[in-house]
Amino acid sequence: MSLEHDLESVAIDIAREAGELARKRRDAGVAIAATKSALADIVTEADREVEALIRTRLNEARTDDGFLGEETGAEPGSTGVTWVVDPIDGTVNYAYGIPFYSVSIVAVRGEPTPDAWEALAGVVYAPVLGELFHAVRGEGAWLGADRLAVNPEVGPAGALLGTGFGYDPATRPGDLELIGRVMPGLARDLRRGGSAALDLSYVAAGRLDGYFERGLAPWDLGAGSLIVAEAGGRFGRAEPDGGPRAPLVVAATPAIFDRLADAAGLR
Repeated sequence: MSLEHDLESVAIDIAREAGELARKRRDAGVAIAATKSALADIVTEADREVEALIRTRLNEARTDDGFLGEETGAEPGSTGVTWVVDPIDGTVNYAYGIPFYSVSIVAVRGEPTPDAWEALAGVVYAPVLGELFHAVRGEGAWLGADRLAVNPEVGPAGALLGTGFGYDPATRPGDLELIGRVMPGLARDLRRGGSAALDLSYVAAGRLDGYFERGLAPWDLGAGSLIVAEAGGRFGRAEPDGGPRAPLVVAATPAIFDRLADAAGLR
């Protein structure tokens, strides 16, 4: 088995276990929050517990690899491989009982920043929906046992696009202005799912024609960007205003990528 396939196998097993833990903690947490504490506290604890499980399992399977997680930060390794992890991507959905959330795990080579790494294998698992998206560099992307491919073309009604908003209210006017640039002449409609990892996976599966969002962290986009690329899509990330505040991400079928990137201000 190649290194990449070994990494994928490890990621799949751990993502499934972590996703089931997240689902069980959410179900239990609602009951606890009703009598003892705020649901927000339960969700925060679930994030930490799920990431701790992932980190433990990765250390058992790949002792000397590095780690970068949303909740616990970075730890360098000695193998050149780093695991970039979002334990619960779509935390607000998770808190409200909306099933559109996921576990995102990707193994990368090189510095654990999106502009510097080479993604080797990635998994996005939606435990409530029962869907596992996965990819190995150079060997395609899959939903379970079914190979994925982005939509080859977009019909005359326009593209179905996905997007998201950051948590900082100060960025909302810019987010709305971005939508106003993208929608006319390009989109038939817009979806706002709430999990970047799943939105990217949906582009790969042809459920969306494209996706754009500002302010994503490395763990939000790591696995999903590989899945898009391996499904034949295109992915881009840039700092459109020259500042560090909110990098812009665009992913789409090649049929509309250039138009979406131009409208969004990616280049």
